[in-house]
Amino acid sequence: MKLIYAPTSPYSRKVRVLLAETGQSDDIEMAQIFATPVDTPDEVQAANPMGKIPSLVREEGTSLYDSRVICQFLDERADAGLYPAGSRWEVMTLEATADGILDAAILMVYERRIRPPQFVYPEWEEAQWVKVARAVQAVNDRWMSHLAGPLTMGHIAVACALGYLDFRHPDRNWRKGCDALDDWYAVFSERDSMKATVPPA
Repeated sequence: MKLIYAPTSPYSRKVRVLLAETGQSDDIEMAQIFATPVDTPDEVQAANPMGKIPSLVREEGTSLYDSRVICQFLDERADAGLYPAGSRWEVMTLEATADGILDAAILMVYERRIRPPQFVYPEWEEAQWVKVARAVQAVNDRWMSHLAGPLTMGHIAVACALGYLDFRHPDRNWRKGCDALDDWYAVFSERDSMKATVPPA
């Protein structure tokens, strides 16, 4: 199998952290690419008609895409239990919350990086940050008991989302009013899987 990924993509990072945590990193060929929404390599389009990453190209069967699909496939492949039956819906909801944070945070990046300067819409950009801040606060207020428990995909997804906020939006200070989540992330980010997947500056 081959994982098509970008080193700065937080969705790719989720998959790479999962691979490291479940001992599957050596099983997967890593195909690093660089792409933007307006410049998509042919290899990416061949694996995913939407032209998004990550994509997991399998020897047999269709390629898998969307990080949540890939993560569930790899979790089942390793029998790792990152989506435990007793809390599966909670884990999936927490992962969806983390991915929602990423969706909004990435749109903010594209607003400045992709859109011509004369068309940048600051009010829309700020509205995306409101979504991010609201979701981060919700994780801090409602999900710390889950994050204090055994490792699940929810932990990985939240950590990758917070890492992306530090990477792309360091001046926004997601930590304000979220002391419990800040303390948790400080510990979780020291895991070998997280250190090995820090995006390049």
